[in-house]
Amino acid sequence: VQLQAFGGGLVQAGGSLRLSCAASGRAFSNYVMGWFRQAPGKEREFVASISRSGGNSYYSDSVKGRFAISRDNAKNTVYLQMNSLKAEDTAVYYCAAGRVITTAPPRYDYWGQGTLVTVSS
Repeated sequence: VQLQAFGGGLVQAGGSLRLSCAASGRAFSNYVMGWFRQAPGKEREFVASISRSGGNSYYSDSVKGRFAISRDNAKNTVYLQMNSLKAEDTAVYYCAAGRVITTAPPRYDYWGQGTLVTVSS
C-alpha cells in the first residue's frame, strides 16, 4: 500500500483543517488506518485510528472532541478533520495503514510521507 497525505498548512489557533490520505495498491478496505503526528524534538504520537469499515474510531485524549477521523473505502481515502486547533497541535501529521487497531506506531505496516500543520497562536 502506498499512502500520500496532504492538506496541511498554516492556520490560526481556533481554526480548522482537513487532512486527507490517499491510498493506492492493495485493497484499502483490508487495513485499519491511523493518523499520527510528530512535533519537533518529540516522539511520534498517536492521534486517531479507524476500523476497516469505518464503524469504530479511537482518539488520543489530547484531540478527543476536536478531531474526527473518517474514511471512504470507495475513494481509498482516510480523512482527519481538525477543529479548534491549538498551537500544540503543530506537527508533521502522518497517515498509516495496519492490520490491528493500536496506538503503537510500530504495529502499522505502511506510512505516508507526512504533511506539516502549523498552528499560529
